[in-house]
Amino acid sequence: MSGLLAGKKGLIFGALDERSLAWHVAGRCMEEGAQIVLTNTETAIQLGDIRTLAAARHIPLIPCDATNTEEIADLLDKTQELLGGKIDFVLHAVAQSMNLRRHKPYEEANYTYFQKTLDISALSLHKILATARQKDAIAAGGSVVALSYMASERFIHGYNDMADAKALLESIARQMGAIYGREKGVRVNIVSPSAIPTKAGSGWSELEQFYRYTESLSPLGNADQEDCAGTCVALFSDLMKRVTMQTIYCDGGFSKTMLTPEFMDEFRKEQTI
Repeated sequence: MSGLLAGKKGLIFGALDERSLAWHVAGRCMEEGAQIVLTNTETAIQLGDIRTLAAARHIPLIPCDATNTEEIADLLDKTQELLGGKIDFVLHAVAQSMNLRRHKPYEEANYTYFQKTLDISALSLHKILATARQKDAIAAGGSVVALSYMASERFIHGYNDMADAKALLESIARQMGAIYGREKGVRVNIVSPSAIPTKAGSGWSELEQFYRYTESLSPLGNADQEDCAGTCVALFSDLMKRVTMQTIYCDGGFSKTMLTPEFMDEFRKEQTI
């Protein structure tokens, strides 16, 4: 089979349904010749559509709580057994915030929820990488990509404690990228996409309005799931074998755009009313 990922073996965390970024990444990886295993929590598998989607495309699906190192270790063993060798790439698309879902203001955060947000959305990446390193489960020169959002470094109203989790996630990617890179040549990068309407993002009450705002400012318009998937595939491939510890924005240029003529025109209209 030909393709950018021909002969490579991958593990995808976090696919839930057809809107999921992780599901689109999985599809593109298969199109590019990779073998993959999907994983999510048992609860997410029961509540989402991933079991049906995985069965339709004959993709192995293994339940795993990404905050539990014993389950991660078991998952890594089973994945290598199913795929017949070490893992070449991993996608971390794991995030959840009960403070965000329950619309709790950041300054009134429930700290039990806050700790869960950090554990699920950020520390899980550390646990996956640390366990994989201990078990030597990722092949030399392998690639790990985690999905973040620009709220990791800019205040975005309503994104709540998830912004802190994304900042921690990106720090973990840099720290573990330096360690894993020196030891095994394993790359660890972040992809930060547009505010894409997904199941995971549905708890953010400002998502719809913010999506329209970013669309109006982005020179190329908002990126969609397939755009994000393409960026991840490129990072998984050997074309990016010297890229690591980076946060790569797949957002149509929004993260680098402050002002556009069209945006100024809207303010001029308001002044003339």
